[in-house]
Amino acid sequence: MRHVIALLIENESGALSRVSGLFSARGYNIESLTVAATEDPSLSRMSIVTIGSDDIIEQITKQLNKLVEVVKVVDISESAHIERELMLIKVRATGKDRDEMKRMADIFRGRIIDATDSSYVIELTGNQTKLDSFIGAIDTGLILETVRSGIAGIGRGDRILKL
Repeated sequence: MRHVIALLIENESGALSRVSGLFSARGYNIESLTVAATEDPSLSRMSIVTIGSDDIIEQITKQLNKLVEVVKVVDISESAHIERELMLIKVRATGKDRDEMKRMADIFRGRIIDATDSSYVIELTGNQTKLDSFIGAIDTGLILETVRSGIAGIGRGDRILKL
């Protein structure tokens, strides 16, 4: 099963390396990883997407809690949460393809953030399914480059990850 694990870690050099090293040393795969400073500059928030049984996720959580730099760990996929990912995609946009790319960006609520005579860069945000659907809906021969941020997740309602 797919899990989104949110961490608060000390914002210091080597913290990310130790967290990712924990996963690789135990043979666990990280599907997606995002990390950035929080409103408190001494802390960073990390969102990790991984796949595993409940037992494996429990083991990962216990191991993460043992790391000195880790302040708090929550599996946000255990309850209602929101996930978003950012994708920048550069597509060939010439002739008839130009209008089609603009139409597809509009359908998926994307924005064209750069336009040249031969290409568009489209910005899309949403869940993984939406971004994958956009890629599936356009001619893959028109895709020049794709960049995805990875998933950022947050609990809904009163559930927060804070000290």
